[in-house]
Amino acid sequence: MKEIPVRSLPGIPFLLLQIVVLGLSVLLFFGGSGGPFSLMSVGLGLVTVLLSAGFYMVEPNQSAVLSLFGRYTGTDKANGLRWNNPFLTKKKVSLRVRNFESGRLKVNELEGSPIEIAAVIVWRVVDSAEAVFNVDDYESFVHIQSEAALRAMATSYPYDQHEDGQISLRSHPVEISDRLKEHLDERLTSAGVDVLDARISHLAYAPEIAHAMLQRQQANAVIAARTRIVAGAVGMVEMALSELQKSGVVTLDEERKAAMVSNLLVVLCGDRGTQPIVNTGSLY
Repeated sequence: MKEIPVRSLPGIPFLLLQIVVLGLSVLLFFGGSGGPFSLMSVGLGLVTVLLSAGFYMVEPNQSAVLSLFGRYTGTDKANGLRWNNPFLTKKKVSLRVRNFESGRLKVNELEGSPIEIAAVIVWRVVDSAEAVFNVDDYESFVHIQSEAALRAMATSYPYDQHEDGQISLRSHPVEISDRLKEHLDERLTSAGVDVLDARISHLAYAPEIAHAMLQRQQANAVIAARTRIVAGAVGMVEMALSELQKSGVVTLDEERKAAMVSNLLVVLCGDRGTQPIVNTGSLY
């Protein structure tokens, strides 16, 4: 059901008119000679009371969904005191921007590891008729569907990036937010809700595996650092042998080259500073 704009009358002029009519009915009741004048004054009073049921207030960034005996007639977004058919049912819907923070959900990411994840969803109602008539309680619907979308998104990506170009929950926050917003749009459009922003507010491994995952991350960091150190050391050894051969300072056979390479790698790749033994005799 799509929203249909409806027109209403300004409430203040109509209220003044009702006050005048009510005053006239009082004058007829007390100032008349009875009989028809009394009946007329009572009739005017009853009509005034009945018409007063048509007043309603619409605040800024708010709409009034109007229905007549269960049939949707339209949505009024004009601000201020308004008047319409007194038999219409008026339901107010806020059009303001609202945010919702989900609880910390425990889910299994793509690789099966349990994680804790939470998100902040910024949303607002853009179609009042869909929000009122397509779902029972649109606020509760937003909360439940937001958590369901967060669970579905979290199970589609790994926590950490293990390959180049792989999107993960921790390393690609912008891409993950875009995917979460897409999931939410698919679920909440039918309720007349527009998702303005969706961000991950909490992301961590579950407590039962947090320590093991920390050790895994530390091991990966050590391996990456060692790999870079070894690559740099090999490059430096190659450069040293090349420069020695080019300058002709000393000629080394294969055995001496192997010994030199071994010594240089120990010096360059060691965790602590080495204490070399200086050879003061001949090279051989």
